[in-house]
Amino acid sequence: MKSIYLSGKAGSGKTAVAMPFALKLKEEGFQVAYLKPQGYRKCHTKTEDDDIQFMKDVLGLSVDNQSISPVTLTQFYLCSCAEDTIESALQKADAAYNKLAKENDVVIIEGSVNPFIGGSYQMDDFSLSQRWGASMLHILRADDDYEFDTSFIYLKYAEALDLPVLGCIFNNTSDAQWDVTRNIYKNTVELTGIPVLGILPSRRSISSPTANEFLKSLNGELITGEENLDRQVENITVGTMTIESALSYLRRSPNKAVITGGDRSDMALTALETSTSVLILTGGLYPDVGVISRAEEKGVPIILLHQDTFSTIENIHNVYRTINPRNEEAIRILKKDFDQNVDFESIKKYLQKT
Repeated sequence: MKSIYLSGKAGSGKTAVAMPFALKLKEEGFQVAYLKPQGYRKCHTKTEDDDIQFMKDVLGLSVDNQSISPVTLTQFYLCSCAEDTIESALQKADAAYNKLAKENDVVIIEGSVNPFIGGSYQMDDFSLSQRWGASMLHILRADDDYEFDTSFIYLKYAEALDLPVLGCIFNNTSDAQWDVTRNIYKNTVELTGIPVLGILPSRRSISSPTANEFLKSLNGELITGEENLDRQVENITVGTMTIESALSYLRRSPNKAVITGGDRSDMALTALETSTSVLILTGGLYPDVGVISRAEEKGVPIILLHQDTFSTIENIHNVYRTINPRNEEAIRILKKDFDQNVDFESIKKYLQKT
C-alpha cells in the first residue's frame, strides 16, 4: 500500500487534481481511497466540507463523511481547544487513515486549506505526512513570483524535514504565466532535485468562482438576485474611487464582483451599468431602494456584509470555485487535462515499487 499526500496553499486546486488522479488510478486497476484529515468549514452555518462530498460523489464512495474527514476546522478552532483535543484529533485521524490503508492499494490524502494549518497540534500537512509515511505531491499555483516563493518555501521545508517528495504539479496556470512556469519556475524547482510532474492549464469555466461561492465564503446576506447566483466572477474590483473616474475603470473588467460600501449608492449604480456579476456591499449598511430596484432589473445579486471593505478584501482569498459533481463537462475537462499534461507513468512506477 502507498499513500500520497497532496499539499498546497489555498486556491491551488488540490481537489481539482485529486479527482482526475483518483479516477486515473481506478482506470489502471488500483483500489483507491480518499482521505481529507482536516475538513474545512467555510462559514459557521455550514457543517460539511464541499470537497469531501464532491469526491464521494465522483468516486462513488459509500463510506460516511466522518471516515473520510475525521476532524473539522473553523478559523477559530484553537479558541475551543480542550487539553485532550490534540490527542483526540490525532487518534481520529490515525483511525481513519489506518482503516483506509488496510483496505486499499492507494490512499490519496488531501491537505488542509494551507499546509501549515493544524500545526499547533501536529496535524499540519508536513506532520501528518511524516506520521503516516506518505509521499508528498505538492500542488503549486504561481500567478506571480511572490506566490511561487511561498510554494517554494513549502518545498524547502519538506526537504529540511527529510520527507519523501514524489514531485510537484503546477495547477491553474494562466496563459500569461505558462511560459514563465515552464521556463523559470519549473527549472527552479528541479534544481532542488524535485521532479515537476506536470503543468495544468487554468480553465476559467471551471476555476472562476460563482456569486454563490462569494455568498457562502464571506458569510453574507443575500438582498436580491437569488436566481442568478450561478454567475461566474472573473475579476474583482474595489469601488473606492470617485464617480468621475469610476465608469471607465469599471468598464475594463467584465464579469466582475464589485466591492464597495453600502453607503456608496452612486458607486453601486455606476457598477450596475457595466458587466457586473455580483455587487458586494460592506459595512452592514443596506443599500438605497434605487440600487435594489436597478439590481433586480439587471438580474445582479447583491450581497450585504457586516464587515468593512478592508476586512472583506482580506477574506477574498477564501473564495474559490467548488466543482459540482453533476457538472460532467467540468469533470471531463479536468480528466483530459490531467491525461495530457501529467507524467502519470512516473507516478505509476513509484506505486508499483515494492
